[in-house]
Amino acid sequence: MDWQSESPELWAFLESLHRGDILSGTVAAIERFGVFVALDDGPAHPTLPGVGFIAIPELSWRHIDAPTDVVQVGQRVSCEFLQFDTYNAEARLSLKALEPDPLQAFADRTPMGQELRGTVDKTVPIGVFVDLGDGIVGLIPCKEVYGRPAVSPAEDFEAGQEIAVIVTEIEVPARRVFLSRPKGPGVQMS
Repeated sequence: MDWQSESPELWAFLESLHRGDILSGTVAAIERFGVFVALDDGPAHPTLPGVGFIAIPELSWRHIDAPTDVVQVGQRVSCEFLQFDTYNAEARLSLKALEPDPLQAFADRTPMGQELRGTVDKTVPIGVFVDLGDGIVGLIPCKEVYGRPAVSPAEDFEAGQEIAVIVTEIEVPARRVFLSRPKGPGVQMS
């Protein structure tokens, strides 16, 4: 559809927006692929439930199972404008952009080499994921599980087990936290 000629008012509104603008509206519809927002300013969309759209990764810094973990239909939201999606004639929005990034806060307060307590989240072929709280999950790579390559890290770790870990690297842009196990005796925690 040629939105520019079919909906000139909508097109002009979307063209007037700038990255970083804060837009408010009401959650109009929740789909498995994202959330439609009816914006307070600007026209309605001729075919979609709302001119604003929040993709799943832009809803929250934390891992979520469903959009309804974060928003409900009819809820008022303020979002940051990311870009004008010219194909769908919609405003791509971010809800999480207006909230502090818990990983950045973790990186700011956690020096490399810091020992922490965490809870084993799950074991996978590449290593062990450890929940450090506040939505932060780190990985002990296989080679670090015992300070040597491990055939199967799953053998000695079970979900829910509390263990001591050392922070070896935090990559905020890639959203990764790497951990290792403390060396020496007495590392097992009950």
